[in-house]
Formats: sequence, C-alpha cells, structure tokens
Amino acid sequence: MFLRIVALLSTAALVAGATAPAAASDRERAFFERIEGAWTGPGEIVAGKYKGTKFVCNFAGSTPEDKVGMSLDGGCRVGVFNQAMSAKVERSRSGFSGTFLDGAAGKGLDVIGGSVKGEYAVFAIHRNALTGAMRAQLSGKDMMNVTISVHVEEELVPVIGITLKRVDPKAVSALTQN
Repeated sequence: MFLRIVALLSTAALVAGATAPAAASDRERAFFERIEGAWTGPGEIVAGKYKGTKFVCNFAGSTPEDKVGMSLDGGCRVGVFNQAMSAKVERSRSGFSGTFLDGAAGKGLDVIGGSVKGEYAVFAIHRNALTGAMRAQLSGKDMMNVTISVHVEEELVPVIGITLKRVDPKAVSALTQN
C-alpha cells in the first residue's frame, strides 16, 4: 500500500484540461517544458496508516515533440526498498488522460482531468473507489512542491508531501534561450 501511495508522486508533472484550446495548449506546453529534466527530493506520508514514513524520489521528465504532455520515469526509495515509477499523460480532444504504471486496470492509477494555472497544476487521479487530486507547484526554475490528497468521505485530505529539486539546471536554461 505504501509504495502505491508513493507511486502517485511520479505523476507530479502530469496535468490536464483547458477552456480555450490554443491558449491553454500553449500554457500547458510551457508548464510541461519547465518540468523537463532530472528531479530529486524527499517526501513524507503525512496521513494514514504509514504517516511519518519518509522517502526519496528521482525522476526524469520528458515531453513529446508532436503532442502536449509529458512522460516521467524513475523511482522512489524507502530505506533499502526501491519502487520503479513511470507515468505518461497526453492531451486528447476531451482534455488530458494518462496512466501511472499500467493504469487503474492494472496496479496503477488513471489521470482523468485537471488544469494548469501559471506556476501550478492540479489534476484528478482515480483507481477503483480511490479518487483524489495532485497539486504540483513550481517555485522558480529549480523547485517543485507536490501534494497528493485523497477523498475521505466528503473531504479532500492531504496524504503525501514532497519537495523536488532540479538536478540538471541546463535543461531549463536551454529552454529559456529559445
């Protein structure tokens, strides 16, 4: 269960939705491009059975050339235990959709919607009866805070917090020069 919850982190940069397709697509593409590259950082489970458990994650983000979206690959470590992580989201006609690992049909999650607004993105996550949201907040070029929350009855309860730091500053500087 713990690794499944931690696995939600890999979808940190996966975001969805828009109201004006062209403008939103440009805004979303810019957000995804800022998340390209290598990220690492500590996190903690802040609620539930595994409350207080600390972990460290490493991710490599990339964007497809011909679509708006992102792929993340990497993993998280708790003590001596490692869990591989992968996620993919792409824009479709109805918004964004995507999967973490093998999606909700397997052992993962589905990304089912969301939005990008300036420095942050919020998206909906789903697996069977579990629903929730993730918020990824960029802080400058090299920091990102991620909060995963799940629905408990009628309330959205924060479960995981993580702070990621960019470990390859050349990725952002190359993008900002274009």
